Amino acid sequence: MSNETAVTEFLLLGFSDVRELQILHFVVFLVLYLISLLGNLLIITAIALNHHLHTPMYFFLMNLSILDLGSISVSIPKSMANSLTNTRSISYSGCVAQIFLIFFFASAGFAILTVMAYDRYVAICQPLHYETVMNRRACVQMAASAWIGGSLNSALHTGNTFAISFCGGNMVDQFFCEIPQLLKLACSDSYLTEVGFLIFSLCLASSCFVFIIVSYVQIFKAVLRIPSEQGRHKAFSTCLPHLFVVSLFFCTSAFAYLKPTSSLTSSLNLMVAVLYSVLPPMMNPIIYSMRNKELKDALSKWIGWSRNTDKHDSRKKGVSIGL
Repeated sequence: MSNETAVTEFLLLGFSDVRELQILHFVVFLVLYLISLLGNLLIITAIALNHHLHTPMYFFLMNLSILDLGSISVSIPKSMANSLTNTRSISYSGCVAQIFLIFFFASAGFAILTVMAYDRYVAICQPLHYETVMNRRACVQMAASAWIGGSLNSALHTGNTFAISFCGGNMVDQFFCEIPQLLKLACSDSYLTEVGFLIFSLCLASSCFVFIIVSYVQIFKAVLRIPSEQGRHKAFSTCLPHLFVVSLFFCTSAFAYLKPTSSLTSSLNLMVAVLYSVLPPMMNPIIYSMRNKELKDALSKWIGWSRNTDKHDSRKKGVSIGL
């Protein structure tokens, strides 16, 4: 006889059983989500409407903002809804969808970050070849490769994870469906196949991270040779924030997936998950908009244009009413 039972739903980890703290968690996550949503939408809108920003760097930044919007929308709204309704359940199909989408947005996003590092390397270290190397067709192909590669990687991990039979209960020790926590519920050693694929994916991500670091070492060497202090400041202002975001995302997510699942308490598991799943999508628009003069100017012009349009429409409405 087998002890395996069909799992129809999973129970996610709650931040607290105290009602007041559940409401506090909902409010905090709502604020973080709205900041991320507004910031990324502003970047997408500013780049789409400003023709001066139709360059490779901003094309990839817009792709990153779209992926960040999707990434933070997969786990945060469900966690907020569970806190608000005082429940912890997520359906089996909902968990499958979370795993697929989280891996897709994370994989494609990291690929885009790698391409952005290459774009900055060519722009600063090989400026005479920039227009040839980073032409429109090459940019579209690199972005498409990131999206397609992310979907294939996500399908591979999702299929392997849910091919496993779960008989260790249905308690997921995380506020969203996370593969390491699901593997703890596996019935047999069949989960080792997915562990192997996770290690392989992390090796690929590590190679991308090393490529990014090497690219920035070359960039910083070139920047230090720039005679103009303003030129050095501009180069550093676009490169350092990018490197910070990449390092934060890679280090926290690698730690979450490489550490032994039983080595940390539930509260530390939650903290690590917030660091790699919530902070990067929220920080990307803040860092890029605050440290990038062209983007700040575009946002200011767009917001000013929107206000002037609203005032103009109000005046027209007033005139027509008066007539």
